[in-house]
Amino acid sequence: MRAVVTGASSMIASSLIRLLVSNGHEVFAFVRPCSEKLDNLIKSDSVHIIEAELSDMLSAKSKIGCDCDVLFHFAWSGTGGAMRSNAEIQQKNVQYTLDAVELAKQLNCKTFVGAGSQAEYGRAVGKLTPDTPCNPENEYGRAKFEAGEKSRELAKNYGIKHIWLRVLSVYGVGDNDFTITVSSLKKLLNGKTAEFTPAEQLWDFLYCDDAANAFYLAALKGKNGAVYTLGSGEAKPLKDYIEIMRKNAGGEIKLGALPYNENQVMYLCADISELTADTGFKPQIGYEEGIRRTINWLKEVKSNG
Repeated sequence: MRAVVTGASSMIASSLIRLLVSNGHEVFAFVRPCSEKLDNLIKSDSVHIIEAELSDMLSAKSKIGCDCDVLFHFAWSGTGGAMRSNAEIQQKNVQYTLDAVELAKQLNCKTFVGAGSQAEYGRAVGKLTPDTPCNPENEYGRAKFEAGEKSRELAKNYGIKHIWLRVLSVYGVGDNDFTITVSSLKKLLNGKTAEFTPAEQLWDFLYCDDAANAFYLAALKGKNGAVYTLGSGEAKPLKDYIEIMRKNAGGEIKLGALPYNENQVMYLCADISELTADTGFKPQIGYEEGIRRTINWLKEVKSNG
């Protein structure tokens, strides 16, 4: 199988590429020019790195030079901080997603798999399912939802199988510095006190390698037009996860030092029953093992620093 992966140096994408290579597949990995995260990518003769801006995606066919089987679309600008509320940036991402479908058509791909987000739902009651109504509350969530809907329709017109996975809280090797996992672990590993809210909210975390496997299985076995929610399928109090981080990283934690956000989500959990039924996906890596792997990665990055 030949796979195209956009946003290839991001956490889930780089984990997926490692999985694809281990299963004997060839990968064309799209990254931004001079990406600071190139070290996230596995070094392999089976991985062909293609440097291109998102706006230049449609010119990339000539750089690949052969037909491919599946395109995994992860590339997205403005995923953190104030940029999530920037309508102009987020709307460009919708067009880039449609460009990715166009590229899939040019390359004669049979399957398109896109990375959606929990932000598409907004605040909802109960486990998040593919049928949970979507009421996004920021520009990021609105753009992700629009990208999923429009890319599905375009793929249908082109006869390309379309699958959209709405991702909850994934952590692990290659994660961003601004996430609760990496920012907290860095403080703890450096002997600083990590401060939190009371952390009573129930949360669903999934390790990056499990998330990558879900994307892989969805490409192979997912139903055309399907939307899947992606998480571990289990929720525990956030303070329990924080204690596991402290136990493995050392340092001190302070619960209740910070207030909850005004629109704090107090329950987040994925219903993965449809994903499991269609693809056989089941998480394999528990949170404590995932945290150990993440700590080892952070220490390795620091030592190579």
